Amino acid sequence: MLLLGIFIALVFVYGLVSRRLEGGLVTAPMLFTLAGMVVASVLTPGLAMASGGGAFLTVAELTLVLLLFTDACHTSLRELRKDGALSARLLTVGMLVTIVLGGVLAWWLFPSLGIWYAAIVATILAPTDAGLGQVIVNSEAVPEKIRETLSVEAGLNDGLSVPFLLFFIVLTGMESLEFGGVLLEYMVEQLGYGTLIGLLVGGAGGLLLAAAQRRDWLAEDGEQMAVLSLPIMALLLSEAVEASMFIAAFVAGLALQWRYQPRRREDRFYGLLGSWLSHSVFFLFGLMVVTSLASMEWRYLLYGLLSLTVVRIGPVLLALAGTALTLRQRLFMGWFGPRGLASIVLGLVFLEQHGAGEGLEVVSQLVMATVLLSVFLHGVSASPGIRWLGRRD
Repeated sequence: MLLLGIFIALVFVYGLVSRRLEGGLVTAPMLFTLAGMVVASVLTPGLAMASGGGAFLTVAELTLVLLLFTDACHTSLRELRKDGALSARLLTVGMLVTIVLGGVLAWWLFPSLGIWYAAIVATILAPTDAGLGQVIVNSEAVPEKIRETLSVEAGLNDGLSVPFLLFFIVLTGMESLEFGGVLLEYMVEQLGYGTLIGLLVGGAGGLLLAAAQRRDWLAEDGEQMAVLSLPIMALLLSEAVEASMFIAAFVAGLALQWRYQPRRREDRFYGLLGSWLSHSVFFLFGLMVVTSLASMEWRYLLYGLLSLTVVRIGPVLLALAGTALTLRQRLFMGWFGPRGLASIVLGLVFLEQHGAGEGLEVVSQLVMATVLLSVFLHGVSASPGIRWLGRRD
């Protein structure tokens, strides 16, 4: 309870000064990460986690479930066909090359990892976080097609990363003779059941919501509660059959759009809920970072820098080659692919599902180093980056 009380007090203080922080160099993820680091340093990391860290781990999983669902159902699939399918390019060629390049780099710097653990690192760090670049997404100085493309990419690439992560986790604990049986079991239980649950919950929920909407049965608060109940329903059903709750939530969000589109008036509700939960994850991240600082080598930080630059910018330039975007715009989009909330929670999913192993420490260190660098580098570079994009040489 001590840790929860400290976090709630921090949220209150942040709310008091939030307007003063808008548009500045200091972002909410930076503040809550630093707060977690300070608390862990004062209480000692072990005492900090024992004082409520377990509850935050549960909140982190719930946060990703809601994030995957809301991103999927609020991201218009029509955007994938706009502006030369820029988002589709980033979510296919860009994402696949990012995972391959990131995995090869991790394997090269840390040969003891092995190919599958290296692939896990790359997959955890593949999703981008629009929340860390909120200044970019909200700025009218950034061309609309760039903002929309980055927003759609961030809204969908976290859900697309989950099947890859679960697949690589399965491969790390499998002998060659078991490949066929274990892979089939994985496909059926994790992907198949998760997808079916998502289609059922999202499709049926969308049909019922659309019917109620046509008959004008929906009050504003009731509609919001009904939509919010869908990812929780997907989570509970997934737990019952040991399917992936994350795949179920993501597919449910996509299936919801089949007949029903959440109204714009819900954005504020989901924004406030999502912000509160994401702050808790960054606070937890700050607690965890302190435990790893003593053993963090320069190679971890080097990989983090390369992941944010070469591993991100190279695939973006390749994916967007031949489009009407200028080189400056493509470089801007390449840099502003921050790693944040999704990477933190996917890293926790890996730790929870994988258990012990010699590659565990290296994977967690690489993820923490990369996200820590991203939280601060992307936070402080957002406003200067916008000015650079609009500069006329």
